[in-house]
Amino acid sequence: MYRIALYGKGGIGKSTTVSNLSAAFAKKGLSVLQIGCDPKADSTIYHNGGQRIESVLEALRRRPNGRVSFEDIVHRAPNGVWCVEAGGPSPGTGCAGRGIVAAFEALTAAHAFERIRPEVVLYDVLGDVVCGGFAMPIRKGYADNVFIVTSGENMAIYAAGCIAQAVENFKNRGYARLAGIILNRRLVEDEDRKVDELAQTVGSRVIYRLPRSGDVQEAERLRATVVDALPDSPMAKEFERLSEAVLAASSRARDELFVPIRAGDFI
Repeated sequence: MYRIALYGKGGIGKSTTVSNLSAAFAKKGLSVLQIGCDPKADSTIYHNGGQRIESVLEALRRRPNGRVSFEDIVHRAPNGVWCVEAGGPSPGTGCAGRGIVAAFEALTAAHAFERIRPEVVLYDVLGDVVCGGFAMPIRKGYADNVFIVTSGENMAIYAAGCIAQAVENFKNRGYARLAGIILNRRLVEDEDRKVDELAQTVGSRVIYRLPRSGDVQEAERLRATVVDALPDSPMAKEFERLSEAVLAASSRARDELFVPIRAGDFI
């Protein structure tokens, strides 16, 4: 089983990347489970025709005893991807991180992993901070590898550096390891150089460079992933190659140690 968590600054295109990875893996015939760990609960929306599925926390709230079944919280999309959305509290009423913890507890109680037996698990995690519940996906027993999605924009680089440092700090607890960086190009000045420098600083590597493409917006208009809506497009092929790069990097990371990160190097 490949258990992979993708982190990145909000708005960087992480959910689009995760969803297209899931679709690409499913297209290869692999059993895929995608778990959205954002309070907005919209990670899996383009697997399901642009419709949100009920989140785990929403299902828990409508159950008086606080117990949910597998069918309540796990949904299989038409493209074969198993979808889960952790969800979050209503704005201003609670901690989103604690919501993720509650969602994972519910998934464990429902024996979701045992029932699906996925070959690939992808966690889509809001990564501006990696603390509390937002670190839950990289704890021992959930994800083995972390990939950071970033552009060359300064705030995205800064967030990526913070995420890398957090992963390094958690390493001694047996948490997931940093397996690579994915560049999602925004066509800013010196973008490749900036991201290459980030990778060098955090002791990792850029495993793939996604081009900027209007295919993404066209697929969103069609309420689907690029891989499903535009399977013959150049961008669909990019996501398919990215899926191969992610599996290769995940396998490679099992036997590698990255150099320690010095606080502030990425600033």
